[in-house]
Amino acid sequence: MKKIAWITFGSLSILVGLYPIIYFLVDRRFGLLSSKTLELLSDSLWNIAFYGHIILGGIALLVGWVQFSPKLRRNRMSLHRNIGKLYILSVLISAVCGVYIAQFATGGISNVIGFSLSGVVWFTTTFLAYTSVRKGQITKHQNFMIYSYAVCFSAVTLRIWLPLLTALTDDFIIAYRIVGWLSWVPNLIVAYYFIKRNSVHNLPSRN
Repeated sequence: MKKIAWITFGSLSILVGLYPIIYFLVDRRFGLLSSKTLELLSDSLWNIAFYGHIILGGIALLVGWVQFSPKLRRNRMSLHRNIGKLYILSVLISAVCGVYIAQFATGGISNVIGFSLSGVVWFTTTFLAYTSVRKGQITKHQNFMIYSYAVCFSAVTLRIWLPLLTALTDDFIIAYRIVGWLSWVPNLIVAYYFIKRNSVHNLPSRN
């Protein structure tokens, strides 16, 4: 079961990480862009932030999942560190871009707040992961990286929840307002319990 879960986790991360390529292959009014005004689509700053967010966010999703491989950390520490540097740089830039474009989010104020907070949490947990490893606080570093990738993985969970909620509500806007929070908050809750379980398992024996 662990192997199946790992393969599924990696496959989803790769597939959605490559998803931004679609925006360069099809008409520009693809996906959520079809809900944006022509004025916004022609705004240079918004375009820089949008493409910065999806491209670097895609890179973070593509490379971040392999960092959870104990085998990689054990046998290829230099590679682990280099991938980590790429992930952190990608996230910090993508998160800032994400907070900016969140101010124009489809769905109104609920999604402005939801996506803005996800960007802030993503940036903060990643930055704390970086500062922790610089101080040699490995456990803190690992925990913050779990939280960071939980938010990063919202790109995957959003694409799972959105079609399901759209089908259930028969209303894309309602579904998108829900997914503005559902795509990342439950991920953090799962990450919290994952970290808590690991900390219990790693407690020193009293025998």
